[in-house]
Amino acid sequence: MNFYFYILFLLSGLTGTHSVTTVTKVSVKAGQSLSIPCLYGTQYRNHVKYLCKGSRWRSCSYVIKTNEQQKSKKFSISDDKDQRIFTVTMRELTNADSHFWCIVEINNGLDDGEYFHLSVTTGSPILSVRDQKITGFIGENVSIEFHNCISDRLQWCRLGGPCVGNPSGFMDGTRVIINKTGHKDFTVTLSGLKLESGGWYLCSSGEYQMPVHLSVYEKPTTTTTEGTTVTSLENRQDRYEFWIPVLKK
Repeated sequence: MNFYFYILFLLSGLTGTHSVTTVTKVSVKAGQSLSIPCLYGTQYRNHVKYLCKGSRWRSCSYVIKTNEQQKSKKFSISDDKDQRIFTVTMRELTNADSHFWCIVEINNGLDDGEYFHLSVTTGSPILSVRDQKITGFIGENVSIEFHNCISDRLQWCRLGGPCVGNPSGFMDGTRVIINKTGHKDFTVTLSGLKLESGGWYLCSSGEYQMPVHLSVYEKPTTTTTEGTTVTSLENRQDRYEFWIPVLKK
């Protein structure tokens, strides 16, 4: 981290231009894992990305980069250049894991990045979700449960995109319904899923956010030929096949 990055950070704040977008504050229980998505501009597709640890740019030190062999058991990083999102995963979190930056490396220029804060607690985390990775099928519905919300107003946002507040609204042609199911519990339901519904979302309650990744697939198809059953799942990038032997009587 250097003086030039600091100047760029100040200028981006003054102009309102942000080339890197991520969460602002996430609550997580000590010992657990968490994945954080970092959205970047198209001009950074082929640049090196890295996670930097520290509350201030002067003392920030990188912990993992996309162009280096990943040997750390605590941190991992991946870069989806098609979606322009690099994702950092942190494991066995402690109170020492609080201040981080998502950063894009600029050769012979100014690094660009965005700060996020982790609130690591030994009690129940604020705005928690059972699983950050959700799977759904085209045309069907999917529901995500959030617990220990600190506000009666919940927002469901596409990372770097539009938001829907409770009770309901539409996003990318998919209906979003937000229901309060308990004193501090909410359920976000996405109905009529489309392929373009897939991606990273942020659920917001007060100053806290929780990132959730939704994968949308074609409905499973099953065919049986010569004693073998093949079940296929397809989405925009991948096709998965499961071969299940059929026992002959």
